[in-house]
Amino acid sequence: MKVIELVKVNKVYDMGAEVQVQALKDISISIERGEYVAIMGPSGSGKTTLMNILGCLDTPTSGLYLFDGTNVSEMDDNDLAKIRNQGIGFVFQTFNLIPRSDALHNVELPLIYSGVPVSERKERARSTLEMVGLGERIHHKPNELSGGQRQRVAIARALINNPSIILADEPTGNLDSKTGDEIMIFFEELHAKGNTIILVTHEEYIAEHAKRIIRIKDGMVESDLPIERNGKVKVSHPAEQVKA
Repeated sequence: MKVIELVKVNKVYDMGAEVQVQALKDISISIERGEYVAIMGPSGSGKTTLMNILGCLDTPTSGLYLFDGTNVSEMDDNDLAKIRNQGIGFVFQTFNLIPRSDALHNVELPLIYSGVPVSERKERARSTLEMVGLGERIHHKPNELSGGQRQRVAIARALINNPSIILADEPTGNLDSKTGDEIMIFFEELHAKGNTIILVTHEEYIAEHAKRIIRIKDGMVESDLPIERNGKVKVSHPAEQVKA
């Protein structure tokens, strides 16, 4: 079942003085529920714009975006906010944790916005922190945690509402290589449990943890190929098969 489908999506930014920049050009991709997909591209390729559209943080200039079968362009602000709160779990490079709040409060924030009662949200936040291996750190503030622990808090926050998708933007960017590897192993464990993961990165070795790599260049899909278990791209599945 497709959880995401983009059909000929374009994004054009008006820079003023009759100057326009086309960040995305006829992007057509689909992602099935339970997939683990990496989106790669150099700076200026359009991958960040694509991530913002997938996360309902921005809207296409033209084209069709279906999220769980619903046309995103027909949603109002409340519908979009609900998707961002419950349909998509965000994991950012900079963690985006509240410095003065402990891990428990940071994780329960999405539940506060969802109107979940205090006792239930605290129990769910506690349980999710235990799931990511931080059961003994629930009352620690971000500055009392290592980078890897802070990212695990961010992942727990992303998981708290059982979202359709986990959207991770350079999740290892602020971590040392050993800690980054640990976080990527954890993402693999989440995928094995059935979570749909979209990973945005510019690092090849990070992307190879996924099962499929979509490469973006000059605002277009350059290739869309599955990954074999040995980390190599299957050359028998040409990008032309996925072009619209």
